Amino acid sequence: MSIDLTGGINPSREHVFAERPDDPEMRDSVSFWTMDDRGEVGLPRIGIEAVAANWDSHDIQVNVAFPDGRVYRFRGNGPSLAPEGPEGHPTILGAGGLVFRCVRPFDTWTMTYDGTAVQTSSADLVAGRKDGPVVDVSFAVEAKMAVPPWVQGSLRADAGERLKTSIEGSLMGGPRYEQLYRATGWLAIDGRRRQDFTGTGLRIRRQGVRKLAGFWGHTWQSAVFPSGKAFGYIAYPPRPDGQPTYNEGYLFSGDGALIPARVVEAPWLTRLQALGEDVSLVLATADGTVRIEGETVFSTHDIHHDDDMYSMHALKQEMPSFPALQQAGVRYRWDGEQTYGMLERSNPLDKISRA
Repeated sequence: MSIDLTGGINPSREHVFAERPDDPEMRDSVSFWTMDDRGEVGLPRIGIEAVAANWDSHDIQVNVAFPDGRVYRFRGNGPSLAPEGPEGHPTILGAGGLVFRCVRPFDTWTMTYDGTAVQTSSADLVAGRKDGPVVDVSFAVEAKMAVPPWVQGSLRADAGERLKTSIEGSLMGGPRYEQLYRATGWLAIDGRRRQDFTGTGLRIRRQGVRKLAGFWGHTWQSAVFPSGKAFGYIAYPPRPDGQPTYNEGYLFSGDGALIPARVVEAPWLTRLQALGEDVSLVLATADGTVRIEGETVFSTHDIHHDDDMYSMHALKQEMPSFPALQQAGVRYRWDGEQTYGMLERSNPLDKISRA
């Protein structure tokens, strides 16, 4: 067998919007999660949200985090860049100092940043403090896809139905897929010597209208291991009314296709802890269950969602008490292998305690 890194998706799906969409709520988004394979640094969610209503200035999110608790954080916007790449197709989504480029669809993407960030810490972010000195930050990542893309709703019939007929589809934000990769890159902070790294990561492509009113939390984890084995899932916690919720994921053996799965033990966000938290999980497939151990090694939190960004202002209008959010890097262990991967989770503050 072999790995089909396209997943049968038309390569044009990798293109960004060539011009402003007519619907002012339509979004285009690219985001990367990149983890150093030594666990020395992580970029837990670097992303651009391009909203048609604010098309000339896209929203930017940058997180750089270290296992000693240091975090460098940017939330803002910047002038949008022309989408046309050197091959003549709309393959670039960029704003300010952040640029994503599709070099070859479902094969190679790059990310570069040259700008600033606020120096803070995991502990301060847990406490809701995000002020600090502004320093220069730059980095570059080349991402080579390693696992077939996962299109949300495509692996389990019940999950696909939830996205079509319930609030979860609006929360997901339209057609969306994600793909694990292997990475090479470098990072430089505040004029210090450049730090080179290799690692792994996750790339997300999303285009659509996203409605977040009524969002009640989620957990999302994924990673690829040295052997090529991988996993991923997204799940929403049980609803107060007892109705079913979206819960879909996969295992990957290192060859062939994704194996449909669902999470049966998830580390829901029930407390705010900077680092060192057990975030192990159990996934179930038709062949049984698999336990994957996890521990957070670097972490960021967004508690109050009051950054000066177009999409953040729109979010607060939709849902003033939006759940607290954690974006983190995790050391995962599975069948004797170790790797570093991503974790994002959220929950309303009234359901969270502080560690």
